[in-house]
Amino acid sequence: MAAATGPTVLLTAFEPFGGDARNPSWDAAQRLAATWDGPARLVVEQLPVVFEERARLAAAIVEHRPDVVIATGLAAGRSAVTPERVAINVMDARIPDNAGAQPVDEPVDPCGAPAAFSSLPIKRIVRDVRAAGVPASVSNTAGTFTCNQVFYELMSFAGREGFRAGFVHVPATPDIAGDGPSLELEQIVTALDAVVRASIDPAADIVEQGGAES
Repeated sequence: MAAATGPTVLLTAFEPFGGDARNPSWDAAQRLAATWDGPARLVVEQLPVVFEERARLAAAIVEHRPDVVIATGLAAGRSAVTPERVAINVMDARIPDNAGAQPVDEPVDPCGAPAAFSSLPIKRIVRDVRAAGVPASVSNTAGTFTCNQVFYELMSFAGREGFRAGFVHVPATPDIAGDGPSLELEQIVTALDAVVRASIDPAADIVEQGGAES
């Protein structure tokens, strides 16, 4: 936990998965919590990469009563920090989760809406992360693995409890990226600092191009 005044921000990240020894989202969340000096109380929680372990996120929200929740995860193959626009109500796993489950074409919530949109200021986040010297862009797909599942479920909690919430993907770090795109861990920490600061600002989001042709 870092800082003790102002709004409470819950920052979640995932454990390692897919054979990797580390998950940069969790490494960066821990590093940010250790160095945070912003105008908020920042708490971090690690989530399992397991579709059926849904209680951890709910327990963290009940424990910390956050004003803002920012979930983060790894998007290997991306070269920029990417706030997600929308979660979709489907689980379609390319690889098994850490418990060996691999749902295909199953809903996150059989009674839920087809999609749920972030309430984070995603365009301001992109602007501010870029201003901090780190590549960033809006993402219009959070995938169909556990990141998307957590994002979708998080927005259900946010709708009921009235807090601001959303999901941000981060690239791999060089130690796990191999020949693929990557960012240094310190760049990811810098980006998450900007994400948190933008998210606790109650101002409306800016209107700026963030779409994609494909």
